[in-house]
Amino acid sequence: MEDNIKIIIAGEEHIKYVPEILQTIEDAAKVRGTGIAKRSPEYVEQKMREGKAIIALDDDRFAGFCYVESWGNKQFVANSGLIVVDSYRKHGLAKRIKQMAFALCRTMFPDAKIFGLTSGAAVMRINTELGYEPVTFAQLTDDEAFWRGCNGCKNVDILQRTNRMYCICTAMLYDPKTHEDKPEIKDLIEKLKDKI
Repeated sequence: MEDNIKIIIAGEEHIKYVPEILQTIEDAAKVRGTGIAKRSPEYVEQKMREGKAIIALDDDRFAGFCYVESWGNKQFVANSGLIVVDSYRKHGLAKRIKQMAFALCRTMFPDAKIFGLTSGAAVMRINTELGYEPVTFAQLTDDEAFWRGCNGCKNVDILQRTNRMYCICTAMLYDPKTHEDKPEIKDLIEKLKDKI
């Protein structure tokens, strides 16, 4: 199955997948019983138009997705909305999508710290392999626009009650000043330089 799947930078031609992407994200959050920051179709479409999204396709079937956001005057970036369709899980696809999104961040914003909030053990493992470390929420961006994104999550009351110090999610951070990219990421970055 994995050999047929293309993982590419999404563009205008992939906007037709946005309803399926958003539904897949919502369904996964319900199954896991976890919160998720909701995004509008227009927001995800804009990420595709800007070349800041990664899509996985099995021929023309949607298999997975992730997008890139920058915060705090481009000092911080995040890969968000990582999702893999149920029938494509357990084959390493999430890891491949995350690696591509990470490489896209490193290519577009080479000096930025890359961070994420996650409640998923699999994503924590992938992030750790990429060089992310668990951190406190205080070490993340203070950009209010980022934190407003949490308002769509069912756990936002925890975040608000703790003055953005704690929540269900684990904060993870990659600092390019203290980590070196792994060889497979360096290879992806070189390939992406020609496409951006």
